[in-house]
Formats: sequence, C-alpha cells, structure tokens
Amino acid sequence: MMGPNEVSKIPSGVDFLTFLYLFVSTVCSQFSKGVYAIIGLYDRKTMNMLMSFCGALHVCFVTPSFPIDTNNQFVIQLRPELQDALIALVEHYKWTKFVYMYSSDSGLTVLQKILDTAAEKTWQVTSINFDTLTEAAFLKAIQDLENKKEYKIILDCELERLNSILNLIAAQRKNLKNYHFILANLGFLDLNFTEFRKGGANVTGFQLMNYTEPMVSRTIQEWLEGGKHSTYTGALTYDGVSVMATAFQNLRKQRIDISRRGNAGECLANPPAPWGQGIDIQRALQQVQFEGLTGHVQFNEKGHRTNFTVSVMELGPSGPKKVGYWNENEKYVTTATYTHTLNETFGFQNRTYVVTTILESPYVMLKKNHEQFVGNDKYEGYCVELAAEIAKHVGYSYRLELVGDGKYGARDAETKMWNGMVGELVYGKADVAVAPLTITLVREEVIDFSKPFMSLGISIMIKKPTKSKPGVFSFLDPLAYEIWMCIVFAYIGVSVVLFLVSRFSPYEWHSEDSEEGEKQPEHTNEFGIFNSLWFSLGAFMQQGCDISPRSLSGRIVGGVWWFFTLIIISSYTANLAAFLTVERMVSPIESAEDLAKQTEIAYGTLDGGSTKEFFRRSKIAVFEKMWSYMKSADPSVFVKTTDEGVVRVRKSKGKYAYLLESTMNEYIEQRKPCDTMKVGGNLDSKGYGVATPKGSALRNPVNLAVLKLNEQGLLDKLKNKWWYDKGECGSGGGDSKVRPSMNCAVKKQPA
Repeated sequence: MMGPNEVSKIPSGVDFLTFLYLFVSTVCSQFSKGVYAIIGLYDRKTMNMLMSFCGALHVCFVTPSFPIDTNNQFVIQLRPELQDALIALVEHYKWTKFVYMYSSDSGLTVLQKILDTAAEKTWQVTSINFDTLTEAAFLKAIQDLENKKEYKIILDCELERLNSILNLIAAQRKNLKNYHFILANLGFLDLNFTEFRKGGANVTGFQLMNYTEPMVSRTIQEWLEGGKHSTYTGALTYDGVSVMATAFQNLRKQRIDISRRGNAGECLANPPAPWGQGIDIQRALQQVQFEGLTGHVQFNEKGHRTNFTVSVMELGPSGPKKVGYWNENEKYVTTATYTHTLNETFGFQNRTYVVTTILESPYVMLKKNHEQFVGNDKYEGYCVELAAEIAKHVGYSYRLELVGDGKYGARDAETKMWNGMVGELVYGKADVAVAPLTITLVREEVIDFSKPFMSLGISIMIKKPTKSKPGVFSFLDPLAYEIWMCIVFAYIGVSVVLFLVSRFSPYEWHSEDSEEGEKQPEHTNEFGIFNSLWFSLGAFMQQGCDISPRSLSGRIVGGVWWFFTLIIISSYTANLAAFLTVERMVSPIESAEDLAKQTEIAYGTLDGGSTKEFFRRSKIAVFEKMWSYMKSADPSVFVKTTDEGVVRVRKSKGKYAYLLESTMNEYIEQRKPCDTMKVGGNLDSKGYGVATPKGSALRNPVNLAVLKLNEQGLLDKLKNKWWYDKGECGSGGGDSKVRPSMNCAVKKQPA
C-alpha cells in the first residue's frame, strides 16, 4: 500500500490531455514503487483508464466511488449498487410517470437500469442530465416541470451537489406540497433539509450508515471531536482501509508470500508484465467479511458489495424518519406506515378542525336571525347538516369558516397559486372543505376528495319565456307546417288522379235523355276537375258528398284517401287536445348546440370554477366554439358569484343564459320569483366531494362517513329537504321538466 508521504497529486486547472498524461505518470510512479493495492476515487474521465491499468498489471483498486458495471475482478467497489432498491421504491409508490435527474458520473448506470425497467412496465420516464445545465437552465427546467405538472422526481448525484440542488429548488418553489422527491443517494441523514422542509415536499431517500449502532456512533463521535465532518463517503473509505488491512492480515496468517522484492515492473511495457502475486491479493480482498461502519461488508466474484441492507427514509414534519428497509433477499419492507396514520387518527378528538365552506344556497346560508347566534349555529343548509353528520361519524370537533375570497378554487395562470377553498387546503389554512366543490382532475392532483355525495352535470339556465297567446292560425299548431303542406299536395294529387281515372274509365260515363230535336243522347261524366276537388275536400272534412265514384279504380282511389284522412284527423284531434290543456311556452334555445350557433343570446359561467375549467379544457367542437365566444365576449360573460349570474339572467329579458351545475339550477327554479328554468340535458356528468389536504389522516375516515351516510339514505333526505320540501313555486316550478316532454310529443307526431 502507499504511505501517506507517497501520495502524488495532480494539479488542478490543466487541460484534458495534460490531465491524462499526469494521471498515467502518477499511476505508473506508484506501480514502480511496488505498491500492493491502491485505494482511491475515480470519475468518468479516469474510470476506463484505471480499469485498464488494474486489469493489465493485476493491481487491485479499492474505491468508495460510485459503482460501475464491470467484469474487472481487480476493482473492489465499496459503495452498494442502488438501482434495484430505487426501482423497488418506485414500484412501491406506484409511479408510472416521473422525472429522473442525474449526474453523468454516478447516474448513467442507474439510468440504463431504469429505462430497461420502464420499457418492460410501460413507465413514462423523462431524463435530465445535471451536467448539461447551468443554474439558470436548471431553474427553468424546474419551472417547466411545474407547468407540465411533473411532480414525481428522482435526484441522483453526489452528496455535496445534492445539497446545493435542494437549496435551489427550495428557493425557487416556496410551496412544494405537490412534489415527491426520491433521492438516489446513500446519505439521507447527511443532507440539510432546513429550507426544503419549509416547502412541505414529500422526500424519500436511502441511508447506509446506522447511527444507532454503538460502533458507528462511537467512531462518528471521535471524528467530530477531531474536527472532521462525517459522511457516508468517509465511512466507505474507512471500511475500505479495514478491508485492505483484514485481507493482508489473512494473507500473512496463510503465509502467502506477496513481497515484490524489487520486482516493481514497468507499467508501460509492451506487452504488459502483470504482477504474479496480484491475483492472491485480489482473492483475499474478495473473501473479506466483517461488520463495518456501512453495515455488513462482503463482496461477490465481481468485486461488488453483496448482502447489504439500506434503510428507507422519509422527511416528516419533525425531521427524517425510517419507514422501511431494502435488501437483496427481502426486497423493500415497510416498517412504519400504518403506525403513523393510527396515531394521527387517535388524535382527532384533541383539536378543533377548520372546515372551510362557501355561502351558496341551499348548501350554506346565513340564518335570518344569524346575529343572535355564534359559531356554527349561524349557518344552515345542506352542507351545514352534512358537515355535522360527518363530524359525528368521524368523531372530531370542527369550526365552520367561510372562504375569504368567496371562490371555489382555481389555479392562477401567472402566479401558479391556488385560490378559494382549494387554496386554503393546499396552503394549510383549513383541514376539510364541505361545500359544492366539484371533483376534477386538476384539483385531485393537489388535494384529496371523498366519494361523491351528490351527482350532477353542467346545465343551462334561461329566463322563463312568457306564455304564448293563441293566434289566428293557432289551429295549425298541432301539426308541423311541413305536414300541412304535404296534406295540401296530397289533396290536389288525389283529386287530379280521381279526375283522370274517371275520364279513362267507361263506368264513370253515362248518357242523359236527349232533348227534343236531338238525334243521339248526351254522354256525361260527373267527376270533372271541380267535382273531384269537392269530393276529396268532403272526404277530408268527413262530411261526405252527393256524388261517388262508380268505377273500381275510382273507388280504390277514394278508399285510400278516406283511410289517409282517418289517420290524419285522428292524430290532429289527439294533439289538439294536448294543446288545449297545456299552456305552451316557446323557448328560444333547447340545447348547447342552439347556444353555440347563435349570437343574439349571450352565455357565460362562474369565473374561477370547475364549469369554466370544463369549457377551457374541452376538446369537443361545440364546447370549444362556446369557450372561444365566452373568453372573447365584451362585456365579459363571466360572473363572480352564482347569485350575480342568476340576477343577470332575470334582468336580461331573455338575452343571457347562465351555465351552472344542474343541482343549483333545479334549486333556483324552485325559488321565487319562479322566473328561471332549466333547458336541455346536462352537458357532462360529475360529482361534489368532501375535500382534504393531500395525505391528510382525515381522508379515509371522512370517505367512510360519506359512504355510510349514502347507504343510510340520509343524503337523499337532505336533498329533498332543501330542494323540494322548501320549494316556493309549487308545481309550476317544474315547467322545465314537463315542457321538454310535451315538446317531444308534438314534434315527433308529424314525423
């Protein structure tokens, strides 16, 4: 081995060719001095050359550097390979789409393993090389990942660089609650998470050294007393020296002669002259086994660490904690997941939870005499009773608080910050949201939802049109105008056919007595053109006529016409009865398609809600056309509150349609002055859910409570109570439900 005074140093700041020359000179210098083995570090520039020297000269190289995939038996790698443990952790978290950010030195081998596994399991992996990025480019890459909602990231680089990267991310992104980082590094406890923990990110990593072991803690304490900083790289180097010392002790016990006796050799000889005893030292090094600072130290036939165990760590609110471990035999084993959740669950009764909500009838309303009450008693409504039932089932105390900005929750395109109730959950201002909050994909990415407590869809609200007065020609309304035109043409056609048939048939001709002085009697035909028209009209009116066809062909034409008039008159009578008993209202629009293809009636949604987001993200042509109109309309068609939208509908004299959830539409239709109505079907299907922050211990208990309330039928009872039992419009409020069915009957009959 080399002594402390024999270590050669390569100057810094030289070009690559000069560096290679100095490196070769240094290695050859040590070899010529008769060293038995070398312990040191390598990087991507020196790795291949070092492997070649060691393999050709049979000199062992013991290194704590990043592991590489090589068959060179003279390289003893102290650092365990991490790719299998990393993939096991990705599978445990069920990641299928993530970003792998790596350094060229340590990450290429792991990247290849991840890409091979991704091809087998159809993962979507985005790889980013740290070495190609400046600090500004790295921050831009983080911002791009934020824009793409890529929140699952693996960071793979050396310890010192990893600390700098974490601090950069923490400085760039103050809120990291959406993110989950896996650190592909074996020194989780050596990292400084002070700034990073403030952002609330989920961080998972690996720890090689077990500081609770007496030998480890004693050695680390000695290092600290000597003014040295402890890292796992230092511990690997310590174990490397122990490996070499143990191997030479074993060779000495076996009385194996490894002395060089001046046979140092020439490393640049051609062909190279390997050292004869090098293979004995290599075997001795690979056979070493002991418990070191980095756990169980043992090597396989390739010189790689084997039979090792790494701890899996997570960054919790109180600091790093062990949540499991990984080894080659058991793979990943979880040790602390359930206990953490259980302890939080038992603490429900020890604090008062903040339940955020929003004033929206009939979900949450102030009582008429709310000034006389305090706390939760000031409010009434569907969600107020729902929140009370959930709290009773889960067993926690709560305080209702109205959302400060009066919004449901949307993400600002410029600041990337969430507002409304979603923002209060994301930024820790509230614990639960019980409100008509729609379950959407973008919200589900930052908060958790329970199962839906109410199903609904986007619907169209318009001002109820005035009832139409019967006109002079209203008797034509039971049948479509096209049908009336067909009847007229049929009437003329049948009359003409009857006239022609009568002309050609001899049975329709008869002779009349001739007047005195005429030699022959006169032959006449009663079915002239005017008599044919009169016969057809009398049959259509079901009044008959004083003439009738005598020929077979004429009677067939007449019979067919009688049957036709029977069907038409019966259908007309049935529809006329419906028109006389139902007051008709003429709606200017019947569906979203009607809205999209006209410009006279404006239409809009709530600004900053899921309905607006639905149109913005939709790829359906009709909805894309509607969104294009809404975002460019002047004045703006968006409203700040639902009440503002309803008022705008009522004051617009039929020139504004409001797009909102069907449940709210049905509720407003039942409220005075009973002048709004829902038209058409729902544009989509979705649900309202109770929301909690990501990872909250309340999520599962709240979800179970909602399911139980649904099974007990309480959710249906609450809706009937607040929608229909308290309705103010009576049966008249159901016009939107009756009118479309009558319209369907009238339209389909003529077709």
